[in-house]
Amino acid sequence: MLTEGSQRRIKIIDILSNRSTPISGAELAKQFGVSRQVIVQDVALLRAENRDILSTNKGYLLFKPRSDDYSCKEVILVKHTEEQILDEMSSIVDLGGRMLDVSIDHDLYGQIRSDLVINNAEDAGDFYQKMRESTSKPLCALTDDYHYHTISAPSAKAMELIKADLREKGYLIE
Repeated sequence: MLTEGSQRRIKIIDILSNRSTPISGAELAKQFGVSRQVIVQDVALLRAENRDILSTNKGYLLFKPRSDDYSCKEVILVKHTEEQILDEMSSIVDLGGRMLDVSIDHDLYGQIRSDLVINNAEDAGDFYQKMRESTSKPLCALTDDYHYHTISAPSAKAMELIKADLREKGYLIE
């Protein structure tokens, strides 16, 4: 017999499996009649079971490898101001790339990483708007604007075009 929590976690996976866009913890909590913290704990337990659940700024998303998944993936080091974040994201998505995450090397805590999942101009605009409305600072504020992104592209040529554009703008550190 499954516990109430086990049943809820099965349903969370079912919900995430049938979505292509993120769903917030608050929305999941509302659907199940529990607190957002209960959902956070459920997601942590699901991740402990090796479920690939991404936490984005828009909510939770189940990682599903796609047959059209971009085969060319690279981690790049960049530096730019907070005001240039949208331009950086646009440089990547306008040339067909995707920005998967952001990470920094923090002197005290080591590597800190967060999923972004910026697939297109709309995602970039949404992220930038949310950042502007937030009282929190982006991760790069902790490291004098230096940070890393994992980016993916449909081909090596597209990756080179993305890097050339970032290099030309002075964002790419090599």
